[in-house]
Amino acid sequence: MARIIVINSGKGGVGKTTTAINLGASLNKLNKDVIIVDANLNTPNIGLQLGAPIVPITLNHVLKGKAEIEEAIYEHASGTKIIPSSLSVKELTKFNTKKLPEIAKKLATLCDYVIFDSAAGFGEEVIAVLEAAEEIIIVTNPEMPAVTDALKAVKVARDMGKEINGVIVTRHMDANYEMPLSSIKSMLEAQIIGVIPEDKAVKEALNLRDAVAHTHPRSKVSKKYLEIARKVNGEQIEERISFFDRVFRR
Repeated sequence: MARIIVINSGKGGVGKTTTAINLGASLNKLNKDVIIVDANLNTPNIGLQLGAPIVPITLNHVLKGKAEIEEAIYEHASGTKIIPSSLSVKELTKFNTKKLPEIAKKLATLCDYVIFDSAAGFGEEVIAVLEAAEEIIIVTNPEMPAVTDALKAVKVARDMGKEINGVIVTRHMDANYEMPLSSIKSMLEAQIIGVIPEDKAVKEALNLRDAVAHTHPRSKVSKKYLEIARKVNGEQIEERISFFDRVFRR
């Protein structure tokens, strides 16, 4: 059975979808069979960012009972599988989000990892996605509004009895005006499993309609996502210490 992971944030625009796509792509590089589900039903971006903005069958069709979930699975050239949601305004209503936990269980029999990209906020569709989750990864930026909303997401998840697998801090520039990572960890009471630097490669990948893990595999951001994927997959990651750090520690 697959592990079902929901990528959540509480706030939009923090890199949640980018994280879902690149975590999935990186796990796929580790020879894991991955399905990424766009559960952001009102403002979906997975298909758009991976070059499949319009497809015959979407998650919306499945939630409306018009198709089976297997019919909505599409395979990217990399081997990563996705289930897009519809970009059509006509598909924004009359879908049954309560089906999401049942869909998640069905997908769990088809692969190694099911990754749900959740919508921002705490609406009905977000709660339904959280119900489907076995593990939750929180994405935030190193700024107070984003971390405050991430804290709300953590509390909602824990009130539902869900496990927080870790926090990913994106768009990190190591600037004085950013919240220190230690403060973020303390405020959210959860381990930080990855820090993604601000990198123009992410925007270049977006223009290329692909994951940065595919378009810029040697970039710092891609290496960080691969490191996170290894952690999620249970691999031991050795801390890299520079020559000068070793000298000063001695």
